[in-house]
Order: sequence, then C-alpha cells, then structure tokens
Amino acid sequence: MANLTIEIDLPEGVSITGYHRSADAHGVEVSWPTPETCRCPRCKTVEPARLETNLDIGKTRVVRDLDIFGQPCFFCYQAVFHRCTHCHHRQDILPPFKRKDTGYTYRFEKQVLRMLIGSNESEVARRLGISAETVRFIVKNQLADSQAQVIDPKRVIVDIGMDEISLKKRHKLYVTILTDLSDPKS
Repeated sequence: MANLTIEIDLPEGVSITGYHRSADAHGVEVSWPTPETCRCPRCKTVEPARLETNLDIGKTRVVRDLDIFGQPCFFCYQAVFHRCTHCHHRQDILPPFKRKDTGYTYRFEKQVLRMLIGSNESEVARRLGISAETVRFIVKNQLADSQAQVIDPKRVIVDIGMDEISLKKRHKLYVTILTDLSDPKS
C-alpha cells in the first residue's frame, strides 16, 4: 500500500479530522472552533452557546471545495446548532468557509469566477460538473458581496486598468472592468 502526503490550504481555523476516497472524488472531514455565545435571530437574545449535534446516520453535511488532482473534493462536517433557551428557536451554526443555503465553499466560488474569464457559464458548469444556474447564482452572490464593500472616499487612484470582456460567446453582452492599479495590495 502506498502513502501520499499532500498539503491543503485550509481556511483560517479549519482543521482536517479525516479523509475518505470514493470513486473519483475526495471527502475531507473538517472541524472548526465553535462560538462562545450565540444571538437568537428570532428574539435577539444573546446567551452562552448551547450547541447540539444531530448524530443520526446520514446527517453529515457535504459542501463542494476546490478540486484535488483534477477530481472533486468535498468538505464533510457534522451539523451543529444552537437552541435558544427563551424561544426555543433552532439556529444552525454556519461554518466559516461557506455562506448560508449553499452547497459549496467561498473558495469554490472564487474558482468559478476565475474559470469564467475567457469562458461562459455553460462551459464552466460542464467542466466543474455543476449546473449553469449554480454558476449564475455564484456570480450573483459575488457581485452582491463586492457592491457591499465600502471604498474609502479619500483614496487616491493614480493608475487605472480597463478591460472589456464578453459575458456570452457570440452575443453582444459585454462588461467593462475598471481596476485600481495604484496599490497592488488593495
């Protein structure tokens, strides 16, 4: 039996607790530090975290992450939730590597965006084995995130990069991209 060691760049605070190989995919069991306190979204009560897990078979959550050796990789984790002592509302504790109501990580979203450069959504979807609607949803989420960022009004822009890309091949859907080239770190 051969052993192989690889380095995986994990998000901050996330650690690997196990690994499974299934056909042409990789399953990486992960864990992360849980919060000390929780705020109930229903009654707004802030209290010490009372974390519970559902240990039933088949209740493990699986989300898509970056490929390993060109094969899909999935983060597997046990769902954790907090139950409010006042209103008994059950609140899922979100892992630090994904957004609510998605089946993929933030890193996977960034990979989809990178793959869209010079390609279209149906080609990216086919290469990653996901639907074109998922690609469209990822782009929508990333645009909403970037529009929510506040830019310092005192910032001095010295150099601007400008590019125009086609959103769909053989269609007249173009986007102009302006990039601040003044400071490569920002």
